[in-house]
Amino acid sequence: MRNLLNFLLKYNNLIVFLVLEGIALSWLTTGNSYHNSRIVRGMQGITRGIQEKITNTRSYLSLKDVNSRLALENADLKNTIQRFSNKTNLRFVPVKDTNFKQQYQYISARVINNSVNKQKNFFTIDKGRAQGIKADMAVTSGDNVAGVIIGCSQNYSVAISLLNIDFRVSARIKSNGYFGSLSWDGKNYRHAILNEIPQHIIISVGDTIETTGYSAIFPEGISIGTISDFRKSGSDFYRITVELFTDFRKLSYLKVIGNLKRTEQIELERKFQ
Repeated sequence: MRNLLNFLLKYNNLIVFLVLEGIALSWLTTGNSYHNSRIVRGMQGITRGIQEKITNTRSYLSLKDVNSRLALENADLKNTIQRFSNKTNLRFVPVKDTNFKQQYQYISARVINNSVNKQKNFFTIDKGRAQGIKADMAVTSGDNVAGVIIGCSQNYSVAISLLNIDFRVSARIKSNGYFGSLSWDGKNYRHAILNEIPQHIIISVGDTIETTGYSAIFPEGISIGTISDFRKSGSDFYRITVELFTDFRKLSYLKVIGNLKRTEQIELERKFQ
């Protein structure tokens, strides 16, 4: 009781002001319809603004779940496209060919660990053997090259990143089809190097670089980046700097791509090597 009295004595001027202000507003709104409508509209505007901010906050907090669902739907869509694509090409195979199957399988995954500051970088995803992941499967971020699976446990997998000096992928210039070997030089995480492109070829800054499909890991035509610089290296080939489409500092949701016919291709090629 004493604390309440002390509070009233300390803030009596403010309390009296607020009471009088409330009485004045009450008389103003009840005695004049114009002022009443203006105040009501003002309160409605404030209420709508607060509700809009609450809705936006809830939408932002639910983005993680939305991204996860979109990744799953995207993988399912890729698999469906593969199946429909095969059906449209059935005229090229016998009708009774029971071995004709979808070539690529798509599985969505999320990055749970990642490095970009080392010479040999890797990242970990939240899918493993139980979800159909195997070694030598390609990994893409969106529709761009990210890495290759090198090891799996039951529920997790580790991939070698494109930002690894041991990583190699067969890549070509989209505009003319000439291909070479793309790797990372361990310097800028936004750039890789394309070698083995002969110097008599006309190339330009801005040309798109994509996979060739020759490795039996990445499908043909997966985007890698664009040419940002090139120079003659003292041999018969260019040294081409490629600005990567994938920002490895922002890796989140990925697609793992399995070539279901890879083993058949590798076994056949080994017979002639």
